[in-house]
Amino acid sequence: MKTLHRFILKSYLGPLVMTFFITMFVLLMQFLWKYIDDLVGKGLSWDVIAELLLYAAAGLVPLALPLSTLLASLMTMGNLGENNELLAMKSAGISLPRILTPLVFVTILISIGAFFFSNNVLPYTNLKISTLLYSVKQQKPELVIKEGVFTNLIEGYSIKVADKDPKTGLMRRILIYDHSKDESNTTVTYADSGYMKPTSDQKFLVATLYNGNSYKEVTDNKNQKRTQRNKFPAQKQYFEKQVIIFELKGFGLQRADESFFKDSYQTFNISQLAKTKDSLSQAFNEQLRSFSQNVVRNSIFRNPYWGRRPVNHAKTKLNPDSLFNSLTPSEKEMVLDRAIENARITKSYISSSKDEFFYKQKYINRHIIEWNRKFTLSFACFVFFFIGAPLGAIIRKGGLGTPVVISVLFFIIYYIINITGEKFAREVIWNPTLGMWISSFILLPLGIFLSYKATTDSVILNADFYIEQVKKLFRIKELFKNLAAKQRKEN
Repeated sequence: MKTLHRFILKSYLGPLVMTFFITMFVLLMQFLWKYIDDLVGKGLSWDVIAELLLYAAAGLVPLALPLSTLLASLMTMGNLGENNELLAMKSAGISLPRILTPLVFVTILISIGAFFFSNNVLPYTNLKISTLLYSVKQQKPELVIKEGVFTNLIEGYSIKVADKDPKTGLMRRILIYDHSKDESNTTVTYADSGYMKPTSDQKFLVATLYNGNSYKEVTDNKNQKRTQRNKFPAQKQYFEKQVIIFELKGFGLQRADESFFKDSYQTFNISQLAKTKDSLSQAFNEQLRSFSQNVVRNSIFRNPYWGRRPVNHAKTKLNPDSLFNSLTPSEKEMVLDRAIENARITKSYISSSKDEFFYKQKYINRHIIEWNRKFTLSFACFVFFFIGAPLGAIIRKGGLGTPVVISVLFFIIYYIINITGEKFAREVIWNPTLGMWISSFILLPLGIFLSYKATTDSVILNADFYIEQVKKLFRIKELFKNLAAKQRKEN
């Protein structure tokens, strides 16, 4: 490997790794902000949160990798141009395409790696994060006994405390209603003070109560219902210390079965998506053909013997108006009522079938979109490199200032176009392939244009060039003013 190539690679790989992790961090913060309501207050352990962040980070690679490629290439070429290193290379007779050759090979390797990541790793992480997020959402919130509020998180019990010491954990005026036997408020416990602490395995809550009373209604007949008219004796027991153990059900993370999410299109690779899409399309076409036959058979030609007529029968021209006019008024009314009823039935059938076909076509489009997404990620990395590298060579500004602003601007444009195309494809407005590739196809000519301008040493994005042009414009304008003033003096 030539010394120049090693220098270029060394200048590029550092910013690439740095920008990739910076982008991943920003996107992960966005992920946490989105699901913060589902995560806070659930008492999740650190390993569950770390696992969730790991799967989320893997799912964010399709967004982070193209942006980091754009930013790194822009920073690298901008630094070389700002330090006059790019000028020295060109002065030595090395063209810009030759300078970018090692970076092109690196970008090709990144694109190939991105494709294998999307096809093999991303479906697995999508399955894992879907299962884990569902499990987290189904988990009960963390058991927190608040002051002056009834807590109903423990199944079968309602607990209220009037005051709680935050330092010692001592609770005062504790009221416990027992609903575990579905007999309303037949058992009530009141204590002057006490402590409530969960066990180490978080399976039980141990309540140690001091100086209280326990009230319980007693019924002679178990089948006798408790009403306002019926009165039952009550047992009252005083205690100095009492220990009650509550079973904490549903507070631990119960992981859902992954088999419920295995049929999602986001968990398929290319071969599985193609196979599923073909099966769905075949079933859709078959249903569409059956629908057409049903409309023709049951709506247009309702005569059951219409399809059984011989082919070589004598053709007879009939006039519908003359046939209708030959009927009696009652028969005409009956014919019109039957025609209206048939039209209503047909309209209802077509309307319901239309909605069903629409949703099935949307489901097929989801598979086509996901299939194309495996390739758009790789191609986006390639397109963004050919935007960032020539752009950095033109503007000649390094660091994280100007490159970040320009990169974010281009990425926002790409993201908006991509989201719009995908949305139109999902809603069966555009072809799914067009919707997924339109963002890359729009930015690709821009990359080719910038590459051409950078190769020919264009000053299209040089601020000094535009400042100088404005100065020339003002000088020309001042010259015309002087000439006009001179002519007025001569006249």
